[in-house]
Amino acid sequence: MDQEVLAERQERLCGTITRRAFLCAALAGGASLLTGRASAMLGATLPIPTNAGDNSIFRVGGDLPVNRLGFGAMRLTGEGIWGWPPDRENARKVLRCAVELGANLIDTADAYGPETDELLIAEALYPYPKGLVIATKGGTTRPGPNQWVPDGRPEYLKQCVDKSLKRLKVERIDLYQLHRVDPKVPMEDSLGALKEAQSAGKIRHIGLSEVSPEQVQRARKILPIVTVQNRYNITDRKWENTLTFCEKETIGFMPWAPVGGSRGMTSAALEKAAKDHGVTIYQLGLAWLLHRSPVMLPIPGTSSLAHLEENMAARKIQLTAEEWKTIDAVGSQT
Repeated sequence: MDQEVLAERQERLCGTITRRAFLCAALAGGASLLTGRASAMLGATLPIPTNAGDNSIFRVGGDLPVNRLGFGAMRLTGEGIWGWPPDRENARKVLRCAVELGANLIDTADAYGPETDELLIAEALYPYPKGLVIATKGGTTRPGPNQWVPDGRPEYLKQCVDKSLKRLKVERIDLYQLHRVDPKVPMEDSLGALKEAQSAGKIRHIGLSEVSPEQVQRARKILPIVTVQNRYNITDRKWENTLTFCEKETIGFMPWAPVGGSRGMTSAALEKAAKDHGVTIYQLGLAWLLHRSPVMLPIPGTSSLAHLEENMAARKIQLTAEEWKTIDAVGSQT
């Protein structure tokens, strides 16, 4: 990457708008950035679009419009997804810039930190702009760094919901996801607790994570399921059957590790394809996801402002049907 461009990206602050950053954010905000509204750029957020006639918008649960490329906040915590980040102010800047660049779906969980990720979101973005959807999760405990233990007990999940409401400073969570199905607890019991919270007005919509089509069907006998969050990317398609089910039922599919996560994406063929089109392999991977399905809601995460801008730029990649077909074939062989 050109060093001058890289330096400009690294120097960008959300409270300091350069001409290039202004233009980039204006593209993300669309036509709603009118004369006299530019001053809003100097604050934390841009106006967030709520309508679109193209494929860039998905309506979660049929009534929550979000831009399909969102932001995953997990990487803003400390090493091992544990504790506060080494640069807390930078984490807040990344969150504000993500919204400025058009990400109005932010994914988090009470287990990220634990707790610190939700607190960071509130620190950076509260009071929240109209149209911002914060999706959080509960049902996984954290004994230590890089340790994840499911807990789907109804009494525990009820506490999780109440504590997330308090940390995020909201009266209702737009999208609450069961982080994992606990093999020691019947799914009906876990979801029953979430249904109670939903009936009490604490949750708007409910989603699942790392589940099969059969588990989604089982869950839908208890309550509506509007999203599924499974690991999925161009080189890891283990959950293709779940994606196919979500497409059929118009359920939002939120792929975690959309560009490989800690494993990364290593493919000489994909690297070549990305270079041929003048983009990075990660941008190509995100663009492929958006192309793959209209229910796809990628949530790439990063703690870097430069990487954030690169990720969000993936929305602009336009290739022919034949080019996508070739890239799809290459990715499926890795």
